[in-house]
Amino acid sequence: MAATMTTGDDRADGGTSARPVIADAAGPRSWRRAFNDLGQGWTQRPLWGYLGWQDIKQRYRRSVLGPLWISISMAVIATAMGVLYGALFDEKISTFLPYVATGMLIWKFVEGCILEGSEVFIANEGLIKFLPAPLSLHVYRLVWRQTLFFVHNLVVWVAVVIIFQTPLNWSVLLAIPAFMLLVINGAWITVLAGIIATRFRDIPPIIASVTQLLFFMTPIVWQYETLLRNAAFAERARIVELNPVMHFVEIIRQPLIGHEIVWRHWVVVGAITIVGVAAALVCLRNYRARVAYWV
Repeated sequence: MAATMTTGDDRADGGTSARPVIADAAGPRSWRRAFNDLGQGWTQRPLWGYLGWQDIKQRYRRSVLGPLWISISMAVIATAMGVLYGALFDEKISTFLPYVATGMLIWKFVEGCILEGSEVFIANEGLIKFLPAPLSLHVYRLVWRQTLFFVHNLVVWVAVVIIFQTPLNWSVLLAIPAFMLLVINGAWITVLAGIIATRFRDIPPIIASVTQLLFFMTPIVWQYETLLRNAAFAERARIVELNPVMHFVEIIRQPLIGHEIVWRHWVVVGAITIVGVAAALVCLRNYRARVAYWV
């Protein structure tokens, strides 16, 4: 019996073909996977919230005071620098010490996000390789840990405000949205610095050196307004505004110590936030899948 052969034209005319259906899956470099990573990481709040708190407890394990050492060390450093630089610049301690303490409070958060953010994926190498979890989980965990440090250190600000009777007004409420902006920027810095530093291991030491330099270039232990009042180099002093960290410090410090709100700093912070978030999203989209191979 001769076998009947079916040609491709016959199948097209009346036959049915069993062609495999390929799912429209997103590639490794896709916005869908990048945003899914962020969303899945956010839904795992109980996990990274617990891990962030355990990081702090582990650091002060077997200590009598535990996490209170965070506030104590912060108070000692702020007091020492406030007294020293207050004497050098001939500033009144009653106003200069709250200025320095609040600046140190904000700087500790910024410094933690920059330094620890550059090694966030390197430090979690084991979890990234063997735990099927979103990459953003480690970012949320770090930012949450730095937020807990910030809340602990707020005790120092409260003590300074009470001791020196710092005048506050309704503008103190602006510190809440200002800190939220700081958290968002801490997150994108962690994503961007973490991915780049995972690929190029020379980046973390460079970031550490630049961060140390930023501390002295940011008005934390010295006042920007003092430089502006000096006619000899007031114009050159405005170069300080090219330092982006200064604007983040000012939008939080001004309401916390009752200073007049300068909205120019808010505009700069808003622009930096938009550009930074966009850059971090592009980096996450393009290189998220490669981090597991780089660590």
